[in-house]
Amino acid sequence: MTLRLYNSLTRSLDAFLPESPPDVRVYGCGPTIYGPAHIGNFRTFIAYDLLHRYLAWKGWSPRFVLNFTDVDDKTIEGARAAGAQLNDHTAPFGEAFLEDCRTLGIRDFHEIPRATDHVEAMVEWIRRLEEKGLAYRAEDGSVYYRIAAFDDYGALSGNRADGSEGRSRIDADEYEKDDVRDFVLWKAARDADRQVGAVWDSPWGEGRPGWHLECSVLSIGALGDTLDLHIGGEDLLFPHHENEIAQSEGATGTTFARFWLHTKHLRVEGQKMSKSLGNTYTISDLLDRGHSPAAVRHLLISAQYRKELNFTFDGLDGSATAVKRLVALHRRLHEETPTAPDAPDAGLPEIAREALAGFEAGLDDDLNVSEALAALFGLVSKTNAALDAAGGPVAEAGLAAVREALASMDEVFGLLQVALAESEEDDDLAAWVEERIEARKAARAEKNWAEADRIRDEIAAKGIVLEDTAQGTRWSRG
Repeated sequence: MTLRLYNSLTRSLDAFLPESPPDVRVYGCGPTIYGPAHIGNFRTFIAYDLLHRYLAWKGWSPRFVLNFTDVDDKTIEGARAAGAQLNDHTAPFGEAFLEDCRTLGIRDFHEIPRATDHVEAMVEWIRRLEEKGLAYRAEDGSVYYRIAAFDDYGALSGNRADGSEGRSRIDADEYEKDDVRDFVLWKAARDADRQVGAVWDSPWGEGRPGWHLECSVLSIGALGDTLDLHIGGEDLLFPHHENEIAQSEGATGTTFARFWLHTKHLRVEGQKMSKSLGNTYTISDLLDRGHSPAAVRHLLISAQYRKELNFTFDGLDGSATAVKRLVALHRRLHEETPTAPDAPDAGLPEIAREALAGFEAGLDDDLNVSEALAALFGLVSKTNAALDAAGGPVAEAGLAAVREALASMDEVFGLLQVALAESEEDDDLAAWVEERIEARKAARAEKNWAEADRIRDEIAAKGIVLEDTAQGTRWSRG
């Protein structure tokens, strides 16, 4: 079966085949690490993960690179407001992002380059563009890309930036330039930049790279001149991705990316996500409310990447129920179902084959997760019904067929992986808490109140609340 993806460059559903199979070179625009990533960000990063996993499931070898934007106006302003140096300010947000990725079961990226580690390469890139007449220096020492010199500008977005909309999106720069369409490659240093250590030497004087340039240099540096896939949020299509194409192809003279995929935004309870509405939830916010990582992952993965996702708390509760159904079937297949050598297979092999076929057909159709999830939960319903109808032992071959199909689909969805890991962590935590409660009980019996208080604090640090009652000590999550 052939994977077909909607290519923003051709504006059509195209059959996907990497240039040098089985290798697939994929680049995704990563987070700007000036604050905690929120669920709107993770709607996109979960889409990245689904793509990453499905490419591998199809038998290819994806090399998926994500960047950290750790120098731009937002990171500099954040560091200045915090009275910190740039790297000291951004590093914790980068670590928090990676921890959230692990929590949600997002596979490790092959490389996560940081912009500040590649400034020298960016300077060299600008020099190449200057030599080709595609860049010029302004009086203040900033350097701009000359859009008029690149004939294909606007091929991705259809916006050649000569209308009012394009002009309003671009004309936000605080720096001088010859043409309103031109975008900055190198920004001359300002006092705010120097204050937080966001300044590097260059042939044009002290300054820092422009945001658009960072992605071109980081992606090509890690994957080569031509990418198989470039993915990002729909808000990046113009001008960011358009500018990436101009500066990349202007420097290399070859196609920058063969496929462009863009994810739709997320709404919260039917509203646009914004700080003023108080609905920019982080992953930690949701976990603190008692929602499981697997439920969050299910909800974020539940709509096709090109369709708007409405994140609701009722939907999150529904996702928790869906995950419980998967876990219950997994346990039934592994722990509860008796087998016998001469037992019938209860039609399970055919149920498994049909589910896998529907799953692959759905994801081959531009990552249509609705169809693929329907196939997954159809497997759950039909398997439970077949086992109930059997009323006794079934053949091991039938159970094995469903186990393998469930595991295969979960290699892409990752829901069981997250849910079962969470369950194991809960079991380990419960055992640890019970052991510490017994140690505290012994310390109190010996009237060693300091040790008893120390143990209570140790337990509290894990987010556990103790309640001493006449029947003994009870505990719960805080």
